[in-house]
Amino acid sequence: MILSRTKPAVGPTQTASEQQPYKQLPNLDDFLAKRDYTGAITLLEFDQSSGKGTEMTDLWLGYSSFHLGDYKRALSVYQTLLHFPQPPTDTNVNLACCYFYLGMYPEAEKALEKAEFPENSTQHQLKTRLLFHLAHKLNDEKRLMEHHQQLQDIIQDQLSLASIHYLRSHYQEAIDIYKRILLDNREFLALNVYVALCYYKLDYYDVSQEVLAVYLQRYPDSAIAINLKACNHFRLYNGKAAEAEIKTLMDQSSSSFNFGHDLIRHNLVVFRGGIGALQILPPLVDVIPEARLNLVIYHLKQDEFQEAFLLIKDLEPSVPQEYILKGVVNVAIGQENSSREHVKVAQQFFHLVGSSASECDTIPGRQCMASSFFLQRQFEDVQLYLSSIKSYYFNDDSFNFNYAQAKTALGSYGEAEETFLLIQNEKIHSDFVYITHLARCHIMNSKPQSAWELYLKMETCSESFSLLQLIANDCYRMGHFWHAAKAFDMLERLDPNPEYWEGKRGACAGVFQLIIAGKQPKSQLSDVIQLLRNSANSQVEQIIRTMKRWAKDNHINV
Repeated sequence: MILSRTKPAVGPTQTASEQQPYKQLPNLDDFLAKRDYTGAITLLEFDQSSGKGTEMTDLWLGYSSFHLGDYKRALSVYQTLLHFPQPPTDTNVNLACCYFYLGMYPEAEKALEKAEFPENSTQHQLKTRLLFHLAHKLNDEKRLMEHHQQLQDIIQDQLSLASIHYLRSHYQEAIDIYKRILLDNREFLALNVYVALCYYKLDYYDVSQEVLAVYLQRYPDSAIAINLKACNHFRLYNGKAAEAEIKTLMDQSSSSFNFGHDLIRHNLVVFRGGIGALQILPPLVDVIPEARLNLVIYHLKQDEFQEAFLLIKDLEPSVPQEYILKGVVNVAIGQENSSREHVKVAQQFFHLVGSSASECDTIPGRQCMASSFFLQRQFEDVQLYLSSIKSYYFNDDSFNFNYAQAKTALGSYGEAEETFLLIQNEKIHSDFVYITHLARCHIMNSKPQSAWELYLKMETCSESFSLLQLIANDCYRMGHFWHAAKAFDMLERLDPNPEYWEGKRGACAGVFQLIIAGKQPKSQLSDVIQLLRNSANSQVEQIIRTMKRWAKDNHINV
């Protein structure tokens, strides 16, 4: 094809006047305006390597590294600046910011002690805000209130106050501040992301999407905004829809993606139902707060209760999700180890969340109150709370499992059976609690054969023996004598206890009585006699003679 070319690949040479002007290389301001901190750092490093670097180069290198999320590098830059004969006046406060984002709170406090500024200077205001956040991180309520009083009615301080409200789960208070600022500053588009985050935390995922769209329209490559959009999709739809949103960000491979790299890797594990959890989450446990919680959830789903407990036992819960998860872990450990103490701790955590002013009317809050009452076996209250949120969990197997158990305890066997049968999870189907409760519902709803079939599907073990006892006694109590007789017969074979013979004898007599009354087919008498012959008790022959005499009088072959 090259040899057959009829036109030149390059046209006639242009004169200097005809040539296109060279594109001007971007400067630092261009990179910063585009939030391209990787580009800014590359330019600054080039200036340093070519001998053009100045103190301002170091300052901008620290700034760009910080905003790229590379706090260790920013810290290193500011530590270097400290050794200058006359370091910039804000170096210590910038150092403190780096320490803060690295979770090194005592070091941040020490750096701030060396940072002295005039009372109303911008640096002093930054120092106050940082001390405010440090007091929150260190759970120092007294100092938190002191620094709160020092905040001024300026945008930066109000944004800081709103963020503390957010971190303390006071989402509506945070929204009020953000909206008030937005009224006078429509150009502060990033506040829409913060408002959307608050609505996400309040479970208003559709509202969160609407608010977020305002920011994404202007900055479609924002890692934080795309990640939040994906999280909304996860809540509104499913993990696949959420992953599709994240993929657009990953495909860009931009500095924006690099900034949120750990966050996105973490969320992909969640969107994929825990796939890759053990590879990705452990290194992030002390980086992203939710990583520890999601790793605990992963271990719970794998029935690795001890691993979950070790991860969360030293966590001092501060938000509802942490209290709830710690409660769930304590329930799991308590039930596995028959520890009343762990169950009591769980009950207290659930009650604390469910009765709190901020959570009592939320769906998780009502679930917590139901769980608290469940552990106290107060099933009337359990039903009250679960019924109020049932419409939100129609297809949720775990919810239906708990709801059906409560209904069974209250004797509402029809609704309980209906709810048990909605459950699709095979793991729950094999749970002995599920099997025994469903068997009882079948029996109480005059479906003893369905209960018997549950037993036939089980392998012989201590649990199947317990199920036989339940079927035998419940069927006898409900007058389902044939199935009671079969269950007592099986029990007697497995354990020659005189009580099982007595139960079998009474059940067989019950079947005989129903046959005489015409409520059972006469042909069943042969089966009853066969069951009786399985026993070695001396009363067997006398009972069989009585039955045969009646059969003969009524012209029945047995």
